[in-house]
Amino acid sequence: MTPDPVTRMLADDRASGALGITLRSAGLGWAEVTMPVTENMVNGHDIGHGGYVFLLADTAFACACNSHGPVTVAAGADITFVAPVRLGDVLVARAEERTRYGRSGIYDVTVTRGTEVVAEFRGRSRILR
Repeated sequence: MTPDPVTRMLADDRASGALGITLRSAGLGWAEVTMPVTENMVNGHDIGHGGYVFLLADTAFACACNSHGPVTVAAGADITFVAPVRLGDVLVARAEERTRYGRSGIYDVTVTRGTEVVAEFRGRSRILR
């Protein structure tokens, strides 16, 4: 069952909604979201722009770190692009909590196309006071 904070947060997330990002499932400390690569997401090299792949991973990260309830934001994140994505691909990002300590946390997100990994993302979270 999807935690209420995740449902509420995504309902107000206009950026993710505008890109067609949808929640597949979520629980405490994890989430899985999906996004189709559309014509507007392709760059001048005819591959998916990395910023959109980052945004998808960041949305999964946000769902996972907000699943516990307190409002939580990104303190930092980085991504490694493993394979290019193309127009028409359907990407899935799965975020998993690695640890929480004090007001901080670390989350890993794997972005896939089918069974192929296309990106790995690590996010650092911070609970707001």
